[in-house]
Amino acid sequence: MTEIMQIITGCIGSLGFAVLFNIRGKKLIFATLGGLLSWSLFLLLGFFIENEPVRYFIVSLLISLYSEIMARELKTPTTTFIYTSLVPLIPGGSLYYTMSAGFAGDLTGFLDKGLYTLSLAVALALGIVLESAVMKMVLNSREQHRKKKLEVKK
Repeated sequence: MTEIMQIITGCIGSLGFAVLFNIRGKKLIFATLGGLLSWSLFLLLGFFIENEPVRYFIVSLLISLYSEIMARELKTPTTTFIYTSLVPLIPGGSLYYTMSAGFAGDLTGFLDKGLYTLSLAVALALGIVLESAVMKMVLNSREQHRKKKLEVKK
């Protein structure tokens, strides 16, 4: 039951950011669905992968792919979906505990929690960057292949 509440909350959070970013219509639905999908995937991967940064990386990779697909289908920038879909994965709790340890003067706790928070943020960023780079290479390759076919026909 807790997982269902987490998924619903993540979905509502994504909806809130989508509204804040002025996303409308069908795009709003798919942006919100991305948030639902991202937290669902994160929880599902928890059954197989214990390491949270690895789960963050895999989910950000998959959500970036989802965002690329939706962007092409709905003819809108990819960032429309990436930003709203990854909202549930923002490591807010971890950042809170990092700052709490820092303000309490607990240098060891601050560094431990800070490095952990940084690892989550880096995992998210790497997933996005890797998917984007691979997608760009695939699209460039397809375009070059298409151009060669046109040249051969001439």
